[in-house]
Formats: sequence, C-alpha cells, structure tokens
Amino acid sequence: MGANDFAKLPHIGESMKRKEDERFLTGVGQYTDDIHQANQKYAVFVRSPHAHAALKSVDVGAAEKMPGVVKVFTGKDMEGKMGGLPCGWLISNPDGSPMKEPPHPILANTKVRYVGDHVAMVVADTLQQAKDAAEAVEVDYDVLDAVIDMRTARNGPALHDEAPDNHCYKWTLGDKAAVDEAFARAAHVTKLDITNNRLIPNAMEPRAANASYNRASDEYVLYVANQNPHVERLLLTAFVLQLPEHKVRVIAPDVGGGFGSKIFLYAEDVAVTWAARQLNCAVKWTAERSESFVSDAHGRDHITHAEMAMDKDGKFLAMRVHTDANLGSYLSTFASSVPTILYGTLLAGQYTAPQIYVEVDGWFTSTAPVDAYRGAGRPEATYVVERLATRCAWELGLSQDEIRKRNFITSFPYQTPVALQYDIGDYHACMDQAQELADVKGFEARRTASEAKGLKRGIGYSSYIEACGLAPSNIAGALGARAGLFEAGEVRVHPTGSVTVFTGSHSHGQGHETTFAQLVAARLGIDPSQVDIVHGDTGRVPFGMGTYGSRSLSVGGTAIMKAIDKIEAKAKKIAAHLMEASDADIEFSGGEFSVKGTDKKIPFAQVALTAYVPHNYPLDKLEPGLNETAFYDPTNFTYPAGTYICEVEVDPATGVVRVDRFTAVDDFGVIINPMIVEGQVHGGLVQGIGQALLEHGVYDPESGQLLTGSYMDYTMPRAADFPEFRLGHVCTPCTHNPIGSKGCGEAGAIGSPPAVINAVLDALKPLGVTELDMPATPHRVWQAIQSAQA
Repeated sequence: MGANDFAKLPHIGESMKRKEDERFLTGVGQYTDDIHQANQKYAVFVRSPHAHAALKSVDVGAAEKMPGVVKVFTGKDMEGKMGGLPCGWLISNPDGSPMKEPPHPILANTKVRYVGDHVAMVVADTLQQAKDAAEAVEVDYDVLDAVIDMRTARNGPALHDEAPDNHCYKWTLGDKAAVDEAFARAAHVTKLDITNNRLIPNAMEPRAANASYNRASDEYVLYVANQNPHVERLLLTAFVLQLPEHKVRVIAPDVGGGFGSKIFLYAEDVAVTWAARQLNCAVKWTAERSESFVSDAHGRDHITHAEMAMDKDGKFLAMRVHTDANLGSYLSTFASSVPTILYGTLLAGQYTAPQIYVEVDGWFTSTAPVDAYRGAGRPEATYVVERLATRCAWELGLSQDEIRKRNFITSFPYQTPVALQYDIGDYHACMDQAQELADVKGFEARRTASEAKGLKRGIGYSSYIEACGLAPSNIAGALGARAGLFEAGEVRVHPTGSVTVFTGSHSHGQGHETTFAQLVAARLGIDPSQVDIVHGDTGRVPFGMGTYGSRSLSVGGTAIMKAIDKIEAKAKKIAAHLMEASDADIEFSGGEFSVKGTDKKIPFAQVALTAYVPHNYPLDKLEPGLNETAFYDPTNFTYPAGTYICEVEVDPATGVVRVDRFTAVDDFGVIINPMIVEGQVHGGLVQGIGQALLEHGVYDPESGQLLTGSYMDYTMPRAADFPEFRLGHVCTPCTHNPIGSKGCGEAGAIGSPPAVINAVLDALKPLGVTELDMPATPHRVWQAIQSAQA
C-alpha cells in the first residue's frame, strides 16, 4: 500500500480526541513521582556551589549520624566500581583523530566542573531527613577560575586533563576549495555574525528516578522520566554498571514533557539504581525546579560567523560557516552530534547553493552540559540560513520573499552539498499559501496604522527545512553513531479482534496512544477504541530507540505497519481456507476479507478468532495466533519543510516587542490527526518565539554562577505573549515510508526564531538598527535603538 492509498483510509486525517487526555485532565495520570515502592528511601544530592574547583575533602560523618539517614555516598564510594556516563556519538577531527572524551563520573571524585555538579548522595527514610543531612555534608573546595566564554576557553584553565586547551573537536563538512573559488568570483558577499542563545528546558514534570533491587531474582527495576527507556537501559547496564541487560527493567510511565532533555542517561539515574542494591531498598529521587535549572542538559549556545556569495541577480553561489559550540562541562549522551551531524548537514536549507563549507569547534566550559533541545541542531542551522537569507535580500534591495523564491529548490530528489538528499517537497506552494494566509498584501496598510500610533511594524520570513527520523543505521554508524536508529513494533491481535500494539517509540505528550490507534484501526478496518498502545517499558516492548527527532510516526509507525503487513499475509491464508479459495485471490479492505470476483467475504474478527481456535484450518500449515513483530530502519531522513511569516509591533520608547500576527505553513506529508499536529505546531511556535523574545540561560562570566536559575530571572512565555496562530498545510508525501508522513513535533521551534528576529529587524531598520541577537528583550531592543540613534 502506497502513501496515497494509505491517506484515503478511514480514520486517517480525522481529528479524533486524544485517548490519553481523560486520565491527564482528571488527574489520574501516573508520573514517576507518583510511584511508591515497598521499603522506599529518598535521595538528595549535594551539588557544587562552584563552577570549577578541586575537591580537597568530602566529610559525611556528621550527616550520617543524623536521624533517618541510611547512607551518604561520595565519589570515592563509587570509584572503580562503575564507569562514567558515556557519549553516544563519536566525532572525528579533520585529520581523523577522535574527539577528546574525558571521563564523566557519576559523583565527582577529584573536581567539580559546573555549578550543580554532583558531589554526594544522601539516602534517608524521608525526603526532609535527606535534605537536612545534605546540608550537613562538609565539602572543602579549592576554588579555581571558571571557563564560561567559549571564545576565550582555549586560554583558560583546563577543565579536563584530556583537553588541556578545553577544545573537544573540530568538525568540517564540504568542499572548502570549491567554496573559496565561488566566493572569489561572486558579485556580492553578505556576512553575518550571530549568537544562538542558551536555553534551559522546562518540562512540566522535572526529572525523576525510582529504583529497586530484588535479591531473590538479582533484578533491578528503574522507573524514570525518560524519552527512550531501552537506550537508558543499554547505557546504564553496558557502559556504566556492567550489568546483564536482561536483569534491569526500565519503565518510563507517563512523562510530562521532554523536549530532548529527557533523552539522556543522567548521573542521578545511575546513582539511585546502584544504591538500591547497596542498601537493599528502593531509592527515589525527584528534582526540584531549582535543581532542574542547574543540572538538566541545556540547549543551543552557538556563536557563528556566516557568509553567502551571490551573483548579480541574487542567486546563491556558495556559503561558508564557522561555529563555536558550547558543550558545557562534560559530553552529554548525544552532545557531540547536535552541533555537527544534525547542524552542518542542514545548512543548505531550501536553497540551491551549489557549494557549502562548514566547520565547527566544540568547547568545554564550566557550565551545565549542552545537548539536544527541541529541534537539536536543526533550529541552529535554520537560524543561520534564514537570518542570512534575509540579510542578503536587504543588501541587494530585494524583498525577503523574492530572494527565497529565486533560490528555492524545485526539482527532486535533490542532492545537497552537505550530504543529505531531499526526496520531495514543494517550497513555492508553502510560500504562496503562507503569504495568502498572512495577508502580506495588506502589510503596508497595517504598517501605516502602526506608525500613526508611534509604533514600528515589521515583517519577517523564515523558510525552514529539517531532517527527521535519523537514518539509516549503517550511515549513521559511519558518521559516529554508537547506536542503531531503527524502531520496533509488535502487533498482537486478540481472539475477539481487538489489538494491542507494543511500540519502541515513547510518548511524553505527543499523543501516540491516539495516533497509533488510528494508524492500526485504518489498516485493519476496526474502530480505534479497539486498539491499545503500550510503550515505555523494557519488560514488555521489543527493543526500540524511543522518541526524539520527530521520528515516532515515520519510523515507529512504519515498524507497526510492517508488523501489520505480516499479520495481513497470515490472516489471508486463514481467510482463504475458511472460504475455500486460493491465498492469491483474497483481498482485504475495510475490515473484511473477500474473494476476488465473488460476493464471498468474512470479517476480520472471525479470522482473528479462527487463529486462536484453529478447528477450521490445518495446524500443520499455520501456527495458532495472530501476533507479529517488525523492525524498521529507514533508508533516508524525512524532510518536513515550510514557510513562516511573522509580524511584530515595536514600541521605540520602551523596546517592547509584540507579536501581532504569526502564520505557519508546513509540509508534514500525510497527516494522521490534524488536531494533534496543530497542537504540536502551536507548542513548537511557543518555544521558538520564547527563544526569540524571552528565554536566555546566562552564567556570570567570572564566578560561573547561573544567573537565570529560577522563573524570577528566566522568562518563560505565557499565553498573553502570542496572537492566534494562522496555520496551513501543504502535502507532498514522503517517498520512502508507506505512511507518507514526515514528522511534525519540532517544526514550530525550528522555523519561528528567525522569522521573529527578521520581523523585529525589519521594524527597526528605519531607526538605523541593523543587527540584534536573541532574545529581543525590551532592554536589548531599547539599547539597540539608542546606540543606532547615537
């Protein structure tokens, strides 16, 4: 079945209400903090107040004597008994040498390297007792200079002996000589220096872990707020605790948001699992919000110089980019891949620039580790490309839409100069629909009306592309991936015809229990209420890679489809026997099996029952049951794309920016549930606009203290900050998966930041402001206006 046929099935394209919402809205969802195990104790971590310091001593004597304290663990207790946290992607330097990969201890043993680094773990009977004892742990620090600014990190004190200049790697992609030659003959070169601000993830549910150990079976159970429990188990057992994998069960129950920050294996997960065996009790830890600010993996944090070479007509000839990427104090699980593989390969955008060269330097600093955050590399690439495209237009006297239209890719498949091959798209259609929905023709009238009120109005464009569903495994492995990138699905048909699906994907807000049910119901011709989705439990589902990179439907959904293919093939044999026909003459559609050219037909439920009550077909030909498992390893990424148009009003007297209109037109391929997709786009837009205008993780450059360590200083967007979003869709079905879907979860956060900043700069051009970094806070905007006018 092709994507076009699939899109016509019942329930596909239907805005069904989410099945999972009833338990969430009525307060009966079960999150990790809701789990309470027998003989459970509570863990609290002693964290470093210094950004960089040698550990002279950690005295736990007084703490261990306090009421209710079971044990206080330090780095010395764990030294030699386990490995450190691993990095899942190896990046190589241009000369082939590997990146610097310093140890990442579970509890610090010689040094602390950022404010919030783990120094000790207190385990006590109650949470309050653990907190009190943590205050009594005496740590003697020899405070060292912090390394905060990656631009000067090379000359700062070494955070790791393995990286004396704090440099982790240099990564390059593209033909430098060809790019230099194109620049030499260019009619015009546009240059841009930009910063992609550091973001701090703020999921509704903070990170949490609750581990227990059974001495009789020598088995562990870890409940954890995590996006990919099988990867968590693999890293935990094989690389850190050296345990047999089948002896550890990882369960990720309801997870209240992830945004990438819950992909990774964290020190707390390891520590409570190890302690559960040492103490023969369950050990529970739940982060407080202040802990999350300092210890969750942060996102973004790039400094980039970009240049575009053009001919006299504004056609792109070549682009070159240099980026310094802040990796933080240690390499998080996928930290090395985000500013390289997931960033550099997307710098072609939607455009036909024939040559691109990018180099990235990764730096260690005395800050929290930096890793994937909604979009993971794609927002950073899009920000570079789309800010540069608009700057090119302005320097050549062209409109923002015209420069894009002159350079759009129009023929597919299209091989970019940075490794990727786009299979399909229609970028002009997205642009045309966006301009119509945004009423671009009426912009000048609205600008005049704003001027009459003493306000400046601007319009900004962003035509993004992203790569979703990382694939295929063999190519990713050649690029440094230390894991497969397939997905698994098991479909279990019960005797009455109802279905349970076990998926290696994980839902933490995306609505999989509804979308996957629609997918299965459409194929089998049953009602979605007859389909249950099971995920997040390594003890129940086949090995899968979890959820990240907008991969769940295109990769996880395709694995389920492949399992259904097997079920349909077997069911046709049973149906053929029941109707005394040949297998080749059996057709399946709308939940019924029929014989070609006849009126003979039987329902799916009858075939399902026959599979389990095999009185009517010979067991020597078919085994009983109707269960199948399939794995899917994609042959290529999927490539969602779209055009976003933002209109803002700026008050020059105060610097306040108000988003007045925002239009987003996306091509996600075939859409299963439009309502869920709309919600995903809304959420992404909120996060992207939040980055553009409000959010910024800031460290003190001298002490390394996190200055934005709470909601008092880190500004989160609220509903009043946004207009009603205008959404549109174009559909060019993905050519290499049977669903035709491309992924939608991250698009909003990828395409929106450059649209907003381009709009702000468009508004400020008459005031002489030519550049502005995110976030465009009132203070920054006001300062830029004053500087320009001075």
